[in-house]
Amino acid sequence: MEAPGTSRGREACLRLVLLCVLLMATTSMSRAQLQVGFYDTACPAAEIIIQEEVSKAVSGNPGVAASLVRLHFHDCFVRGCDASVLLDSTPTNTAEKDAQPNTSLRGFEVIDSAKARLEQACFQVVSCADVLAFAARDALALVGGNAYQVPAGRRDGNVSVAQETNGNLPPPTASVSQLNQIFGSKGLTQSDMVALSGAHTIGNAHCSSFSNRLYSYGPTAGGQDPSMDPSYLAALTQQCPQQQQPAAGSDTVAMDPVTPNAFDTNYYANVVANRGLLSSDQALLADPTTAAQVVGYTNSPDSFQADFAAAMVKMGGIGVLTGTTGTIRTNCRVPN
Repeated sequence: MEAPGTSRGREACLRLVLLCVLLMATTSMSRAQLQVGFYDTACPAAEIIIQEEVSKAVSGNPGVAASLVRLHFHDCFVRGCDASVLLDSTPTNTAEKDAQPNTSLRGFEVIDSAKARLEQACFQVVSCADVLAFAARDALALVGGNAYQVPAGRRDGNVSVAQETNGNLPPPTASVSQLNQIFGSKGLTQSDMVALSGAHTIGNAHCSSFSNRLYSYGPTAGGQDPSMDPSYLAALTQQCPQQQQPAAGSDTVAMDPVTPNAFDTNYYANVVANRGLLSSDQALLADPTTAAQVVGYTNSPDSFQADFAAAMVKMGGIGVLTGTTGTIRTNCRVPN
């Protein structure tokens, strides 16, 4: 590569800057094409139908709320918010949902139920990608989140490839720098990342996602993560016994043991108390900037709710297909 000070080096740097500007402009234009009230005329009952199906599911099992938020997140971070995570695998293709990071995803049947009703009310009008975005918002509202407005108008993709999850979804062992890189590649800031991490105040995590902190931390076999609160570590070893590792994938632990089904700021309080469950959670306390935001949210729940809602809207605009691009799938599991 040419040195930055040479003519070719300056040209290369300029091209790189222009490419980044173009990428950001394209992303901003896509987000701008989404509109609040997009279905008011074409399908006035759309948001009501989705809310009813989500309410039915969450009332039967509060844990569904976290599942629907996670579905939306995992969709948007791979190929953009195009409902590709909902597509089923075929004999010739392994879809995103069957990639290792996604095998624990839940809530597909809620999307199916809402989509079936929408197709009866307004045939091929409401996209699966928009159903996901509305369902995540409605699920959060049912467990204590702000009922923010969702700009809509997304269209669906017809491609879903398991391998594309690699490098796009943050692993549970990620450091702050790794999280910044992954979120930044989607047009999200570090502040957005810390706010969105607050989704871990609801739902469960599999023992396999953090068992390394209990039994194989550091260079010494059997080592335990010294940054974890000792009493919390002891409780986790009871819930995830070592003899079950690594086959403990079916065992789960509440992300927030205090209020596991309430969307509140206890996640941040847990991190401050060295009770962050995943390595990526506790990492937020090790960086001065992210730590300040974490502590700030423990003192200002309203700020967290507002920031989280804004970050969800921003995330919902990642790589969207709008206008004449994409399609409206009639069955969210099958391409048109």
